[in-house]
Amino acid sequence: MPALYSGAVPAQLLPFLAVVAVLTLTPGPDMALVLRNGVAGGARAAWWTGLGCCAGIAVYATASAVGLAALLAASSTAFLVLKLVGAVYLVYLGVMALWHSRRRTGEPAVLREEVAVPAPRGTAFRQGLMSNLLNPKIALIFLTLIPQFVSPGEPASTTGVLAAVFLGVAVLWWRMFSLAVGALGRLLSRERVRTTIERVTGTVLIGLGVRVALTDR
Repeated sequence: MPALYSGAVPAQLLPFLAVVAVLTLTPGPDMALVLRNGVAGGARAAWWTGLGCCAGIAVYATASAVGLAALLAASSTAFLVLKLVGAVYLVYLGVMALWHSRRRTGEPAVLREEVAVPAPRGTAFRQGLMSNLLNPKIALIFLTLIPQFVSPGEPASTTGVLAAVFLGVAVLWWRMFSLAVGALGRLLSRERVRTTIERVTGTVLIGLGVRVALTDR
């Protein structure tokens, strides 16, 4: 009953949290990218990549608040361009991962150790940010998902609260994920394991890029 609603907490917060948890834990381009960078650079690289992903979410949350996400959804040309650019970017990251794994296996052990240096924080952050910004599905989540959890009679600020909750869940998840990568650092630092993960994540990124290019809204 809308008339009874007077609190600041959204009425459908718990169902929204459940949906956000499922979306966050579902493997996708972000998880593949964070894992790849975490294998190469440890917990710090994974964390900064995750922060970049969160920054992308924050950008779309802000865009949604000012109506830019609706404009993107309404323009089929803008959506197509963003989708294709995002697909190319994911394929590029995947190809680079496969190339690095191939180059590593063909070099002497001493050289392989020199190649396995962590990516700069800025590079990891930028990759996570671009992975999100070039994913039109994130914009559509804020455009189509969040409004479904705003009950009639709730203030307009409820949308912002839910967007902030979405972002908070993402930050918490990537922090936990990066710590897990760090805890498994000894295992992940083994040459065979690192090469295998890099090949798998590279293939996954390419596959996700192709899927993004071929899927509709």
